[in-house]
Amino acid sequence: MSGELIVRLIGMIVLMISGGILGLNLAPKVGGAVDLWGIVFALVGALAGLIITPFITTRPIRLFRSRIALISAQKMISGIIGLVVGLTIAALVASPLSLLPKPFGQILPFLGALIFGYIGMAVFVMRQNDIFGILRSRFSFGADDSRDRSERTVLLDTSVIIDGRIADIARTGFITGSMLVPSFILNELQHIADSSESLRRQRGRRGLDILNRLQKDTSIPFQISDIDVEGVREVDDKLIILAKQLRCPILTNDYNLNRVAELQGVTVLNINELANAVKAVYIPGETMEVQVLQEGKELGQGVGYLDDGTMVVIEEGKEYIGQLIPVVVTKVLQTAAGRMIFARPEKM
Repeated sequence: MSGELIVRLIGMIVLMISGGILGLNLAPKVGGAVDLWGIVFALVGALAGLIITPFITTRPIRLFRSRIALISAQKMISGIIGLVVGLTIAALVASPLSLLPKPFGQILPFLGALIFGYIGMAVFVMRQNDIFGILRSRFSFGADDSRDRSERTVLLDTSVIIDGRIADIARTGFITGSMLVPSFILNELQHIADSSESLRRQRGRRGLDILNRLQKDTSIPFQISDIDVEGVREVDDKLIILAKQLRCPILTNDYNLNRVAELQGVTVLNINELANAVKAVYIPGETMEVQVLQEGKELGQGVGYLDDGTMVVIEEGKEYIGQLIPVVVTKVLQTAAGRMIFARPEKM
């Protein structure tokens, strides 16, 4: 039984009893049948309680909780500090204002508390980043900061879990903090794994297998939490809000999530950027061995791949398809999709 249904039943019973009592008290004054008035008012009270109760109890509370969940801890603390400062100033000003003749001496102190409280909250919330930056620089120390950075939580996005490389990266020790998977990410993975599309279903099941590997590996700090963000439907929005609340980075492969999170001041760790950064660097004139796998787009070209997935386009390499040959790098091109190497067969 849901909480809202329980509240409806309680409201129905309370208003039914209240309506019955009201009907019994009104009946002698209007000259009607006492029992009839009591029953009618009780039924009207029960119906009103069943309909109205959630709108004055659970739904305002739920709306308030959803609004609070959207506010970061930093903004909330800044607002509270600003309110305290504003009310302190209002208390200092209230003493001379209270000496004014009526009604000003009674009204102005109250208005001053409202005005100064609002101004204090607005100013501190607008300058929250500056205020917290000063506090961090004044009261934090280098050793503590490095320890906090090394022990911070890292939120995992659905894309990075499905990708699968996170398990190998975590095993190397490059991720020193605890990896956290919120319940809404797990629910999205389960939804993908139950998809009617074969490829989508396989991706979801691979993601669940990766989570299972991470959970069984005791050397990797990993946990699945039932933490959620109420009042928000989109998974990416929930992840960004949660990252703000926990003050931790997001580990993802999603380009759009990466950009949106950066615009909102959330730190993003992108595995694709990491993979591109650690790829071997080749310069024109260097030699390497490449297995020519297929024909290129241009006439006579052959295409091969390095162990890290970098594409190598080999001029006049079509005739070597299926062979492992030494090539000389002629040009290295960095594109949005990754690094591409152009080469030619080395002359024997």
